[in-house]
Amino acid sequence: MSFEHSKTIGNFGEKVGFIFSYLLFTTVIFFLFSLLGKLPSDWSYIHIMLITSIITFIGLVIGEYLK
Repeated sequence: MSFEHSKTIGNFGEKVGFIFSYLLFTTVIFFLFSLLGKLPSDWSYIHIMLITSIITFIGLVIGEYLK
């Protein structure tokens, strides 16, 4: 018998883990900056999400380029 792992479940789990990690990291950064007083007064959680997503996108592009 040959047992194969389902690639669709693995890909789904990888994407869900990536999104969960992204949201967790963004939330931690937002609260850390808020508590330390380093967050500009007119910024919200959306601004931190945009900055984090730009950094993530740059990392993905560099990762694909290096492959």
